[in-house]
Amino acid sequence: MNINKENLTRVCFVLLGSFICSVSINGFSVPYKLLSGGVSGIALIIQYVTGLQSGYLVLLINIPIFILGFKKADREFVTFSFIGMIALSTFLILTKDIGKYIQLNDIVISTLFGGVLYGFGVGLVFRNRASQGGSDIIAFILKNSSGMDISKIDFIINVIVVFLGAVVGDLRLALYTLLLMYIKSVLIHKVIVGFDKRKALFIVSDKHDEIAEAIMLKIGRGVTMFYGEGAYTREDTKVLYCVVSIRELARTKSLVEKVDNKVLMSIMDVSEMKGNGFLTKSL
Repeated sequence: MNINKENLTRVCFVLLGSFICSVSINGFSVPYKLLSGGVSGIALIIQYVTGLQSGYLVLLINIPIFILGFKKADREFVTFSFIGMIALSTFLILTKDIGKYIQLNDIVISTLFGGVLYGFGVGLVFRNRASQGGSDIIAFILKNSSGMDISKIDFIINVIVVFLGAVVGDLRLALYTLLLMYIKSVLIHKVIVGFDKRKALFIVSDKHDEIAEAIMLKIGRGVTMFYGEGAYTREDTKVLYCVVSIRELARTKSLVEKVDNKVLMSIMDVSEMKGNGFLTKSL
């Protein structure tokens, strides 16, 4: 791993995400014996049964998973994931008593806030192309081999953990855990994908050259021209394709309509962009 500004920033976000996850686990899940999912969830089950601290268990359980990760995943991802796993284990140990200072006395609120915090923390880690080991590495490998969304894989793995929790514990608490897992899954998806939302514009106009020039000069975005044919008129035409950020959308629409008030525009969501002017792809 090269030590540069980008990698240092990634490490900082991985540490921050891991700290948020540890606060969620020890502050909102452990007081009510809820689970957290994945390897940390398995570690919590063992902790509730034996009393062994989950931070140490997370470290032990991850050893064979990291051996698999080095064989199946790219070296950079596994390296940052190792940092995430060590950080989570360490923060779980350091924050083990934080629940004493979060006296909510309400399992519903703890479930909601625990799910939001945990999902946000894991999302930060995933967004910086890292994980916290365990099921995160398994989810990454399955995503690369099957193309499934990583948050869906994570949710399926967590359902299995919840089932194990229901067997050794209380069904009511297992159902609360399932709700926490769902909230976590939604937040992971929002953090990974939601911040990268863009809008793709397909523009049909006789003034295609003027519109393309206006977008490139005044918005600063590239424009691609497709050659098309009107199905009714059979006349040749050009279709413009352009991707803009959410905050650029209103300005772009106004600019296009000033050039041609009879323009036809189709606007669609783009969840992920990679290239000049857009963020680097996350997991």
